[in-house]
Amino acid sequence: MIRIGLVGCGFIGSIHSLALRGLAGGGLVDARVVAAYDTDASRGEATAAQHPGAVAASCLDALVDAVDVIWVATWTAAHGEAVEAAARAGRAVFCEKPLAPTFEECRRVAEALRTVPHQVGLVLRRSPVFAAMAEAVARHGRPLAAVLRDDQYLPDQGVYGSTWRTDVHRAGGGTLIEHSIHDLDLLRWFLGDPETVAARTGSRCGLPGIEDTAVVTLAYPDGTTATLVSVWHQVLTRPSTRRLEVFCEDAFLWTEDDHLGPLHVETSAGSEVVEGRPPGWIGDLAVPAELAVPLGQYAAPSKDFLDALAEGGSGFPDAATALAAHRLVDLAYCSAAQGGVPLPVGTGPAR
Repeated sequence: MIRIGLVGCGFIGSIHSLALRGLAGGGLVDARVVAAYDTDASRGEATAAQHPGAVAASCLDALVDAVDVIWVATWTAAHGEAVEAAARAGRAVFCEKPLAPTFEECRRVAEALRTVPHQVGLVLRRSPVFAAMAEAVARHGRPLAAVLRDDQYLPDQGVYGSTWRTDVHRAGGGTLIEHSIHDLDLLRWFLGDPETVAARTGSRCGLPGIEDTAVVTLAYPDGTTATLVSVWHQVLTRPSTRRLEVFCEDAFLWTEDDHLGPLHVETSAGSEVVEGRPPGWIGDLAVPAELAVPLGQYAAPSKDFLDALAEGGSGFPDAATALAAHRLVDLAYCSAAQGGVPLPVGTGPAR
């Protein structure tokens, strides 16, 4: 049995906790959470109590000593300490995104991850609708342009109730790094690496260093362009949403759901609706029935990683994939600081 230690028991930690408990309880993995740790001891204790036989570790080192794999779900600035402690002990690591607040710190976290089996929490890489989008982009001629809008209400309220996401020292920034690291990773997946990155950002929320709007333009050597609009707003009734449109030479593709879709495909021959399907095992996930499908967005990549570990392998997305997306985020911030000038993708200066 693989022994899991969960580090960080806030909002995203609780999602991972529920997904891991559902996988173990459904007999879908030979693994279970045996320890939890949070700087708020009460949260660590509450999370441990949800897993039969698990304990609340007194410190990070105690958790590392007691487990085989570390699940890192702390605020962004604390990822490095947890990853490095795990790597020193030779423990496998699942690390949430973003890797770190700055690109230089991301490089150090990625270097530590490369020394052990690992996976990064860019979970949209496992979304059925985006797998269908990638396949459709590949078969409908050269991509011409893509437009991705990502919006969420400012996450210091509502179900997120985050305190650290309004602190630039713990988060590294706002909607661009914290939320749209996913989006830039998706655009890399579908379109490859751009030639230049240009961006403008703004902050209406008045939080130092925390942008709530970002517009990023990616330009490709063949003339393809991609535009990302990322927004943190105050419409509390609106859930976190993404809408992606891609024009290829032979088709128009779009979706406005980032899990199961559907994906809409319009060609000269007519229109097609491609419905995404959850994994066949989703009904065995030991959680309330109404949570099984939405929780699958986290349970599926977690299961894939644990299955890979059981076979002596590593996971995907890996540190190199995450670092490439972080390079685009970093260039976007650098461009915005220079008034939106396009910057070449490569080894330019980090923030």
